[in-house]
Amino acid sequence: MNHIIGALAPTPAPSVKTLTVDEDSAGQRLDNFLMRHLKGVPKTHVYRIIRSGEVRVNKGRASAEQRVEAGDLVRLPPVRVSAQVQAKVDAPAPAREFPVLMEDEALMAIDKPAGVAVHGGSGVSFGVIEQLRRARPALANLELVHRLDRETSGVLLVAKKRSALKNLQDQFRDRETGKTYLALVLGLWPSNKKVIDSPLMKYTIPNGVGEGERRVKVVGKDDPNGMRSITLVRVARTVGPYTLLEVTIKTGRTHQIRVHLASQGHPIAGDDKYGDFEHNKLLQKMGLKRMFLHAWQLKFQHPQSHRPVSLQAPLPPELKNFVDGIQPPIIQPHLDV
Repeated sequence: MNHIIGALAPTPAPSVKTLTVDEDSAGQRLDNFLMRHLKGVPKTHVYRIIRSGEVRVNKGRASAEQRVEAGDLVRLPPVRVSAQVQAKVDAPAPAREFPVLMEDEALMAIDKPAGVAVHGGSGVSFGVIEQLRRARPALANLELVHRLDRETSGVLLVAKKRSALKNLQDQFRDRETGKTYLALVLGLWPSNKKVIDSPLMKYTIPNGVGEGERRVKVVGKDDPNGMRSITLVRVARTVGPYTLLEVTIKTGRTHQIRVHLASQGHPIAGDDKYGDFEHNKLLQKMGLKRMFLHAWQLKFQHPQSHRPVSLQAPLPPELKNFVDGIQPPIIQPHLDV
């Protein structure tokens, strides 16, 4: 047989696989179970092979909503992905650890730096969760409990067990958690303005700069596309011509804090989507190179012990230094008793 020198080895044809559901995956929806095991396969294709009956659970047809149980045998049909997608799957994210605020057998809480996405997608090859999985290969079930914007720093929860993930996500969905952010806004916030209850709606930028990008805006209370959104605001301190706010969200809408604060005429310093772009240029010259939004405090019930947990991530140095450079904190004199 003649061999062509330098020819690429043929890609092995995909084959049928049978997976056994482990204890930690018990109770998971079939579609979510498959997406974890079919990396790089589009969601539309996953749903198609379920509907067509090519996916079998214990040799029987199953629906996307069906819950798998420990010991179930799940048949996966041969699935091809494009070379480009496969290359991304085969190129693992670099291992990276992040500052840990708390960790036990059920979960870990990290202090996410600004500029790092929480997961890959939308032009980002990898994020916090992919890097953590690479750094902690022994933890097979690391999953994000919630999300933070790429430019937002602070407390981020990661579940180590599926049971912990479900419990914590239920708490977030049922608004049983307390999420408080620190935000520096332009101007002097009126101290009597403590609640913003304005519906938000997602939309896509039409023609022009940013075409196709997703944005969020405040809409009227009678708008059928508006989602009720509630933000609580407390003035922490004034910082020269700016105000440092403690912002607690009672609903978790996309870009909620950024849009709500901007809608009141006080955009977040350094916000490149909803902020004051001309003022942001000035802020950059003053040393603020990022959006001043930090997930400062998170309160929740531990998924196993059910005891209250309260975590805090201090302001990162670049934000604290910026504030102190404008208006240093008042140092209380030490009094000998």
